[in-house]
Amino acid sequence: MGLGRFGGGVGVARWLVGQGAKVTISDKESPESLAKSVAQLGDLDVSLHLGGHAEADFRQTDLVVVNPAVPDTSPFLAAARDARVPVTTEINLFVQRCRGRTVGVTGSVGKSTIAAMTAHVLERAAAARRVWLGGNIGRSLLDALPEIDERDVVVLELSSFQLQRSPAVGWSPHVAVISNVTPNHLDWHGTFAAYLAAKLNIVRFQDPARDAIVIEDAPELRQNFDLLFGDVAGVWRYGVDGAAAPQAVLQSTSAVDCDDRRLRWDGVELSVPGRHNRVNAAAALTAAHVLGADSQQAVEAIKTFAALPHRLQRVATVAGVTWFDDSKSTTPEAAITAMNAIDGPLLLILGGYDKKSDLTPVAQLAARRARFAACIGQTGEALVQAVQAAGGQAEYCGDLPRAVVECRRRACPGDAVLLSPACASWGQFEDYRARGELFARLAKGSAVD
Repeated sequence: MGLGRFGGGVGVARWLVGQGAKVTISDKESPESLAKSVAQLGDLDVSLHLGGHAEADFRQTDLVVVNPAVPDTSPFLAAARDARVPVTTEINLFVQRCRGRTVGVTGSVGKSTIAAMTAHVLERAAAARRVWLGGNIGRSLLDALPEIDERDVVVLELSSFQLQRSPAVGWSPHVAVISNVTPNHLDWHGTFAAYLAAKLNIVRFQDPARDAIVIEDAPELRQNFDLLFGDVAGVWRYGVDGAAAPQAVLQSTSAVDCDDRRLRWDGVELSVPGRHNRVNAAAALTAAHVLGADSQQAVEAIKTFAALPHRLQRVATVAGVTWFDDSKSTTPEAAITAMNAIDGPLLLILGGYDKKSDLTPVAQLAARRARFAACIGQTGEALVQAVQAAGGQAEYCGDLPRAVVECRRRACPGDAVLLSPACASWGQFEDYRARGELFARLAKGSAVD
């Protein structure tokens, strides 16, 4: 259920066929809008039921594999449950069969970077025979199952959607990393409490021999974690001392191992900007330490980590103006983090699809931090009003090309222009990648403004 325009269901469909299953793919989108994904299935014997779901497909089957973004309130999933048909997900199928040690990473902001940093460090610090990166980042790892053995480490970025259904298989990773949990996807989960509960599924089934790594400066998260999972033995707090450079990585607060060990990495300069990336690096190094990585090799490895696409990525410097693509910023917290990460004068592009998040804190910081905010999309006009009400300069530009024009017109050498929308891309773009790619082309002057 849910092939997806960007091929989210392709990997699991191919794997299921390889296991001998008779596969029907159901998606509400039209064949035309799914053409790229369908093309990746051209060599498979599958039944395509596109342009809408049929209840019979969900009742007359042995298993429903659901796209994580489909809500539990779907009447078609209700029909499957009514017919006693089990429902699972691609990630559940994978973790049930994975023989390697697993690192699961979740959080509202930073989970992609932490997962990628962790894999980057483990690959270079002799912590495993082989390191695999997957989950909500990269490709499906189902087809790699025959190659993954007990000596390997699998790093999985896990979204709240994926974790929502992980209790169905009673799974938690060997090492769980929780970076932060702030309100997000409330249009899907309904309440923050439900969203938090989904995130905390990452440790719900951990046994005392496994480790949980929790950011040290999130008291609400710590309180909920300790209340629900105080019996997990290996709990590691991680963080960063000092504003200029990372000083300390981990401190054990485990009931079993409470000798207050601290892994230091004084004076290390990262190639990615911002204190939040120092915290992300602390998480990655802590996970690597728990898995037995060589400390010196790990520190050397973290220095070479480059920003992921669309995550505070420097994409151009033109006429002394630096342009940063942070299109993956789809929450207020992400945009606030990005604004605080950029030093010097700032021009900002905000706005997009409304996920029912409170954008007031973003507007207030933009008024203080940016000397101009170009606002776009469904939330653009409200953001203009909020920025102006907070004493800032803002203008509704409608779309991204116009916003880039207005920022370029106002920018001076030494300025930074930051696309960090705080909102989803839907309505004007297929996804955040398309938004970021257009921004990069516009910044370089290789697209028509």
